[in-house]
Amino acid sequence: MLVSKKEIEVRYAETDQMGVVYHANYLVWMEVGRTKLIQDLGFSYAQMEKEGIISPVIDINISYKKPLRYGETAIIHTWIEEYNGIKSVYGYEIFNSDGDLAVQATSSHVCVHKDTFRPVKFKKLYPDWHEAYEKAKK
Repeated sequence: MLVSKKEIEVRYAETDQMGVVYHANYLVWMEVGRTKLIQDLGFSYAQMEKEGIISPVIDINISYKKPLRYGETAIIHTWIEEYNGIKSVYGYEIFNSDGDLAVQATSSHVCVHKDTFRPVKFKKLYPDWHEAYEKAKK
């Protein structure tokens, strides 16, 4: 199983009035982790979008364990939890720089045509990408 890792310094603008990272910012960091994982596998989500294919979130599950604060470093671990050729489920763990788990999450995605939102068979459209996901999944 491939686990991609990405570090992000927590910026002041990402915190709320309590001084902790605002919950929605973790979703942005998950996207950063997903993009890094795709790059680590040798592919480009941006290129796929240029070809008219997008991958919307269809489900998200997130559990907040420990707050991150301004000045800390978030370390995002991302992997392919499940993949069946149509739907991809990504897993995430976000840690602080001390190695404490801050967030556990999953997000589910399908690939669709940008104009019609009709699902595509990823295996058929992107066979190399499909094969890489099969090898990299949990």
